[in-house]
Amino acid sequence: MTTKFSILSLHASMQQKEKIDLKMEKEPRRIIFGSTPIIFLFSLPLLYVGVDFFCGNRISMDRWVQYFSSSETSFNKTIDDKEFMNFHLSRLVRGEDRRNLETSGFACDKTFHSLVCVSNHPVRIDTNNMTVYVPSDSQNETVVRPYAKQESELEVITPVHMIQYLNTTITPPDCQYTHQVPAVIFSSGSTGNVFHEMNEIITPLYITTKHFQSRIVLILEDYKPSFMSKYGKILAHLSSHEVINPGINKSVHCFPGSVVGLRYHDNLAINSSEIPGGYLMSDFKHFLRQAYSLKFEHVSQIGKPRLMLLSRTNTRRFLNEDEMVSLMQELGFQVIVVRRSKVISNLSKFTQLVNSCSVLVGTHGAGLTNELFLPTGAVLVQVEVLGTEWGSNHYYGDTAPAMGVKYLRYKIEGEESSLSKLYGRNSSVVMDPDSVYRNGGYIKARAVFLDQQNVRINLLRFRQTLVEALSIVTNLER
Repeated sequence: MTTKFSILSLHASMQQKEKIDLKMEKEPRRIIFGSTPIIFLFSLPLLYVGVDFFCGNRISMDRWVQYFSSSETSFNKTIDDKEFMNFHLSRLVRGEDRRNLETSGFACDKTFHSLVCVSNHPVRIDTNNMTVYVPSDSQNETVVRPYAKQESELEVITPVHMIQYLNTTITPPDCQYTHQVPAVIFSSGSTGNVFHEMNEIITPLYITTKHFQSRIVLILEDYKPSFMSKYGKILAHLSSHEVINPGINKSVHCFPGSVVGLRYHDNLAINSSEIPGGYLMSDFKHFLRQAYSLKFEHVSQIGKPRLMLLSRTNTRRFLNEDEMVSLMQELGFQVIVVRRSKVISNLSKFTQLVNSCSVLVGTHGAGLTNELFLPTGAVLVQVEVLGTEWGSNHYYGDTAPAMGVKYLRYKIEGEESSLSKLYGRNSSVVMDPDSVYRNGGYIKARAVFLDQQNVRINLLRFRQTLVEALSIVTNLER
């Protein structure tokens, strides 16, 4: 009996040992397999480094390793201000320009649209005449009009003179103020048009400066109180320092480095592969929500669907606006009609209002730029009037998906346009709008299609678009 029990115990022990050995054989494989996603995640920064390293945008490997081995906070603490500045300034130029910056301390990055000049050497900026003095081993002068779209009419943009000088030839003015972070010089332009302001100033400013983590001083050329009133909160989220107005400052400032000009990608667009840090349009929208303290991130957070109707008072007006509002209310929308007023000029309040809406409706025009403040999942309905197809698509329709906004196009027919009465239903203006561009150019076409045209919506046709919009914003399982 004892012998039988011992044999059984020995057999059980051997089985148990086999199970343990088998488990030990399998365990390393299970651990390795389980770590694969983690290894993949850690490899992504290295992949980004590789792309930057091998595509002409070389930054020394030790700086990349130091950057990616730390969180943003610890990174700031482990390197000094000069290393931080040099690293981020170098990311604004590429290829041969980056090598020039590393060897000479000055380089200009020129693309199809924009011109950005960078210095990582100490500079002196005289705001009396907007001159930047850059120490160099050669003497040269570069004139930059610091506006993102260089193909625009730049006569109204105050030029910045960047003078590379030898110590033996030029003595720059003495410093009156000394700063510990680099300067970024840009212009607010001459526009009061929200599309051009967001497209050619605010978005490029984000592209150019976000990766500095607020460690810059902004110098705003062509300073306008109205611009600061609208966009001051955005500027405050990009720089932790007071914005300098050269028009009243009139003094000499010393900076450890500088950036003159802003980088531009495309109409209301951010190309993540061309922006330091790889930010997306969704990141930009999140940034805007933070700047203006917007409440709604997703349309599903809004209760009853709200529709904002942009009501124009001059051209491209809705001639049967009251009937349109009645239709919208009949379908179940809470309707907000917005006309040019103080609420639009107060961007802080207006962005809150836009952000509370599920649907934004308007004819082709700058007001549709406010799709930037819509919550994700909202709908933009653009009423495309005659002769505006290209602008409607490129400015607002094509840009909406990257913003997380569903785009619906309502293209009017000839009889819905007031031009059919003005020129005749069968005129080339109505039947072939492109002919106006071909024969008279943009100036003539603008005078006809943007400045003379209003619209009387076909409510039966428009109802279908509104029903589709309602279906999108009420389908919370999307």
